[in-house]
Amino acid sequence: MGDRLSCGMSTGHTELSREVLVRGAKWNLERVAYPGRGGGPVQREVVRHPGAVVILPLTGDGRVLLIRNHRFSVDRELYELPAGTLEPPEPPDECAKRELREEAGCLAATWTRLGRFYTSPGLSDELMWAYAARDLTMVGQSLEPDERLTVHPTPVPRVLEMIDGGELVDGKSMLTVLLAVRQGLM
Repeated sequence: MGDRLSCGMSTGHTELSREVLVRGAKWNLERVAYPGRGGGPVQREVVRHPGAVVILPLTGDGRVLLIRNHRFSVDRELYELPAGTLEPPEPPDECAKRELREEAGCLAATWTRLGRFYTSPGLSDELMWAYAARDLTMVGQSLEPDERLTVHPTPVPRVLEMIDGGELVDGKSMLTVLLAVRQGLM
């Protein structure tokens, strides 16, 4: 993607090699070798991801459109915000509009970029952009064949209670809510 965050510190790592172990539909698993502190090679497996978006849909009456999503990786249903993977060369703002329409079934007239973050830098290079979407118009979901999502309009105070009580445990959703609160949108 070329768009990487930097904290101003050099890692000092120069890649020696990259080997694709698994080519996935949305991401690849690579084995990367780089020089270790002692000079010898260090190998790590890294998920290479095209990037993603997460959207905080805010209704005019003070609710958040959460979705309930069955996640096979944890074998349970989770409350989340709508989100999705970029389809390169798709820009993040276009992906956000597409995913809001598909998953929450609405369009937004007002968009605010809340920030961006790495989702799990210990194992992946996935960079996620967070947006708030307001002035919503409901148009109906357009789910992919593999998606089983239901929309749950939830009052903002209840969303915060869900985070505090461990009912909303999806990291990208929790962080996006926090970013919106810090920016005075909720």
